[in-house]
Formats: sequence, C-alpha cells, structure tokens
Amino acid sequence: MLRRLASLTFAATVLAIAPFVRAAPGGADATWTVPAPADARAAAVQVRVVPERTGWTYGVGEPVTFLVSVIADQQPVEGVSVTYRVGPEMLDAAPVTTPVPAGGLRIAGGSLAQPGFIRCIVTATVAGRSYRGVATAGVAPGGIQPTQTEPADFDAFWSAQKARLAEIPVDARLTPQPDLSTAKVEVFHVGLQNVGATSSATSRIYGILCVPRGPGPFPALLNVPGAGVRPYRGLVDLAERGFITLQIGIHGIPVNLPQELYDQLGAAALNGYNVYNLDLRERYYYRRVYLGCLRANDYLVSHPAWDRRTLIVIGGSQGGQLSITTAALDPRVTALAANYPAYSDVTGYLHGRAGGWPHMMRSEGGMPSPHDTPAKRATTAYYDAVNFARRLRVPGFYSWGYNDETCPPTSLYAAYNVITAPKHLLLAIETGHNVTPEQTQAIQQWVAALAGLK
Repeated sequence: MLRRLASLTFAATVLAIAPFVRAAPGGADATWTVPAPADARAAAVQVRVVPERTGWTYGVGEPVTFLVSVIADQQPVEGVSVTYRVGPEMLDAAPVTTPVPAGGLRIAGGSLAQPGFIRCIVTATVAGRSYRGVATAGVAPGGIQPTQTEPADFDAFWSAQKARLAEIPVDARLTPQPDLSTAKVEVFHVGLQNVGATSSATSRIYGILCVPRGPGPFPALLNVPGAGVRPYRGLVDLAERGFITLQIGIHGIPVNLPQELYDQLGAAALNGYNVYNLDLRERYYYRRVYLGCLRANDYLVSHPAWDRRTLIVIGGSQGGQLSITTAALDPRVTALAANYPAYSDVTGYLHGRAGGWPHMMRSEGGMPSPHDTPAKRATTAYYDAVNFARRLRVPGFYSWGYNDETCPPTSLYAAYNVITAPKHLLLAIETGHNVTPEQTQAIQQWVAALAGLK
C-alpha cells in the first residue's frame, strides 16, 4: 500500500505569522524570553479538497461532488470564504466565491458524458496570504481513447530515420569521473555521435555511464530525462545493485558543466525547445532526441560487460515519453518503466479536452494556439507517445496520479489504454507531477526483478 501523504489534498502549506512581535527590552542585543503561551503563533494553513467518493473515480454520467475545508492547526478556520473553479481538467471554468460553512463546503462538480477527469481548484485567503488546494475525480478513465491521428507512413518514416542513424559511427568518447566513482562503481562522462538537426548533419549526445566493478556480465539500464536543461551525476545506486546505467541529456551538450550554463541555456537558446521546427517533421527538435536515445542503446549493447539479455529504459514526464518511444522504436529493449509520460495525445485540446505536455495546442485567452496549424498538427502525429504506445511489445510499468497539472491524467490514459503489451499501472492517486518514495521503490524493485538482481 502506498503511504498516504501528509498533505492529503496537496494544499500548499506555508506559515501564517500572527502580526504581533514584542521588542526585547534594552535594545536589539538584549536577552529576552517569550511569555507563555507565546507572543506570536505560526499556523499551518491548508485548503483541503477531496472527491466525496472513495477512490476518486466515478462512472460516465454520475454526478461528482467535492468536499472542501480550510484548516489551521488541524482545526477549521471560521468565517473564511473560498473561490473555486470546477470542470473538465485543464479547461477554463468560471470562478465562484462562497463562504465555507461549519462542517465544510460541498461543491457539485457535474458529470461527464464520456470518460475523462473533472478537476476542482480552490483558493482561500487567510491572514493576507493565498492558499490553494486541488482534487481531480476520474470518470471511467479506462475508457479514454486518443484523439491523435496515426499517419499511414508512421513506420516508414521512422525506419528511414533509424537507417540514417545507422550510417553514423557511434564514436564513443569516455572521460573518467573519479569524483563520482565509488568502491563498487566506475563512472564516466560519455559522448556519442548522433544525427543532427538536418538530414546531412551530425551532433553528439552526452550522458553519465556507471559500470559495476567486477567481471560481469551485467544487465543494462538507460535513464532518459525529464524536460529542462540540467547536469547529471548518473545512477550510481542502481549500478551498485548490478546494472550498467547510462543517464543521458538530450540537448547535444556535455552534462557535467556548471549549473549556471544550463540555467542560461534554459532561459534563452533552449527555452521552448519542444516546439522548435514543429512544422517540419524531418527537422523537428525531438527527431534528434528520439534517435539519440537509440544511439545510447547502441552503446549499451556494445559494452563488453553487458549480459546480452536485459536492456531496460526508464524515465518520468518527458522521460516517460522517451521511455515509450525508445522501447517502441528499438527491438533490443526488453522492458520499460514510465512515470506520467509527457507528449501523450497533445491534440486533446482540439477536441474539447485536456492534451498532454507541452500543451502546444491549448488556446489562451479564448484565442487559438499559434501552433494549431495543419503542418504542426501533422508533425505531432509522428512524435506523440500515443502512436508509439500502440507499438509496444515489451512489459511496461507505469505510474501517475490524478492531480497532475503538467501531464494531465486524461492524456496519460489516452496512451496507456492503447497499449496491448503486458502492462502494470501503479496509481498514486493523490499525487501531482511528482513521485513518492513508494513509487520509486516499486519501480526499482520491478526492474531489478526483471534483471534477476536483488
């Protein structure tokens, strides 16, 4: 059983400081004591929101109700009003402001005529500070189907891209990282040659390789990254359990540089990378990324210590997306684990429901998205995790929660429900875009068991 999180409804918890502090007699440097019980008090304020039904899941057409309370020091706050928005997740809803009666507030969330999710977002102001709570009810999520189209030449397109990658030598360049190595694991910074932004160009992909010390052989594990730009230190813990691990970045820059560099790239040159060249399927940013993941596998399966049997790919968010796409494109992959996979059914917004991260098709302020063009919609079909999920043939472990506002559960189920390969879903139902220690432990135990490790 998953441990229930302390913040049951994921309300923000901050300190509300009573506006009364008594100065110390004799000046700032004088010693003074706080009279009992106290001159100031800090209260942990929470806006608690939860679907009325245990399990947070309803059937099509069933009315959904949310229960709301505002508490401080685990007791109801008297005389407070809240503002809430309730409706299909990620879609605009009109705000409603109302007082919270003694015993809590009941909010009618309506119903859905088709599978999906209804979200209730509640805010309250206490002592001049704003607090927020979120809860999301599932409506027959097992029946959610994708809105994304499937191109007739999908497989032909990716076969051609893989053929281009195969023409490029791996050219692995390893640099020892003694500061990251341990008594059980050798760590290296590795650079591999990859396709470039155009059909004739090349680039490099970089990562941190961790190899168990000893004769082997060892199973291999590829860790693909979430969105953003950052350095990496490798999965030493899994390598100490007996995996060869390769943790990669996707942006064609070394992954062992100062943090300041990645911050600058993320704020400038790589800001919005997920829509670069979206109107050109052969030059779209993720083409090089998807093929770079295959190149990382090329290196892993060539490693002399690999056991020639097990190759697992894992990741969360964008990494969940890349886990699915890599496992679908590469028959050498034997299993995958994906937390809240991004880029799943991104066209959902064009059909009146939530779409996947990066939400490029979502309208803003009532205006259509600038990415809602025929060319860009067509490109997404070649990169959407939904169309790769249809092609999975190996066991997969998947995990997410209902309250995810980055990768909405509607989009996650759109991909999950089309998977015909063996699959296991671990719901951490209250979570948002985060992973609990229990989820991490369950995934690590699952991949270790597949590899025959303890």
